[in-house]
Amino acid sequence: MKRNNKIKAIMKTFWLVAFTGAAAFVSCAQNNKENSKMNTAKESKKTETTFTGKADTATLGTGCFWCTEAIFDQLDGVVSVTSGYAGGHVTNPSYKDVCTGETGHAECIQIVYDTSKLSFDELLEVFWQVHDPTTLNRQGADVGTQYRSVIFYHNDEQKKKAEKYKAELDKSGAFDNPIVTTLEAFIKFYTAENYHQEYYELNKNSNPYCSIVIRPKLEKFEKVFKDKLKKH
Repeated sequence: MKRNNKIKAIMKTFWLVAFTGAAAFVSCAQNNKENSKMNTAKESKKTETTFTGKADTATLGTGCFWCTEAIFDQLDGVVSVTSGYAGGHVTNPSYKDVCTGETGHAECIQIVYDTSKLSFDELLEVFWQVHDPTTLNRQGADVGTQYRSVIFYHNDEQKKKAEKYKAELDKSGAFDNPIVTTLEAFIKFYTAENYHQEYYELNKNSNPYCSIVIRPKLEKFEKVFKDKLKKH
């Protein structure tokens, strides 16, 4: 409760939920070949959403993008969420390339959101709370620079807000260890292979990672952020 109260005081709107446990034992990358083969017949049929309001973009990395996409896609005001890679030095990297940890890229999601319903501040509130920002290049069993906690800021305003919240959370002692989230200027986003899009939705009943890691995170998230979810 001590951590909850500190983050509530800083972030104003949300409560902290610790998404740990089974994630420490199951890795999204431990069966790359099996994942690719299994999902060939289950490619995403995601289509572009028609949106005429004022939109903005956020690019965030919290470890495996399968988890992050499933979570942020539930927020009311999110127009689209795309899994992909950013922050590296290789052009058009493949999932196999990124998984080596040698391209410099991070698995991340690119969020397009309706600014009349959702703010960058609110996205950051969710960001800090749905992963562990204190573990360097690691989330659960997923280890490597490609799983780093990272905010790719698109402009000075996003940078200043990210710096502010990171500093205030560290100062508050909300986490037992220092926050290691990197703040990196957004340069280029590469969309991940089609079978990574809507991964949880397409594989929730067939892939153990979905049932052991993603589903518990999603269920906790939906309980805590029930007032911020899309109405179905």
